[in-house]
Amino acid sequence: MKTLVLGLGNILMGDEGIGVYTVRALEQHKLPPDVECLDGGTGGFTLLEPLENADRIILIDAAADGNPVGTVTRTTPRFSRDYPPTLTAHDVGMKDLLDMFYIQGGKHEIILYAITIDPKQPIRMSLSEQGSWASQVAVHSILAELRANDRATNMTVEMSQSEYAISASFAF
Repeated sequence: MKTLVLGLGNILMGDEGIGVYTVRALEQHKLPPDVECLDGGTGGFTLLEPLENADRIILIDAAADGNPVGTVTRTTPRFSRDYPPTLTAHDVGMKDLLDMFYIQGGKHEIILYAITIDPKQPIRMSLSEQGSWASQVAVHSILAELRANDRATNMTVEMSQSEYAISASFAF
């Protein structure tokens, strides 16, 4: 089962690019072989094909959702209207992209890691201290989720009439 981890955001606007910074940090770790990380930047319909080719999708994006700055929220929204408010032009583009994905029959599991940022932050080309910390929290959470999914996928069940045995192979 192929998993796409898609980081969104504009790195020219500091914490607004937190999805991209987070997916880049994830790429520095050993990931299961069926995981693809993609820097989606500010989105757009060019991301439709990678979404369609994945069995499972993990999105990472900045949000202005009213939570304290640095909050990392994992949700499984079903429709674009279920997504928290984001901050830039990719807000419209991403929601349009998701609507198109669903209209074309996309039924894959989508998990969103929304990271709350300060919408009034100064413009910079790096993460703030809070953004950096929140990105690392998201990295560790996503790694744990990917590894748990990989262990479940690699679990095999062997059964005979006389006994039931479950064997599992775990790769870290």
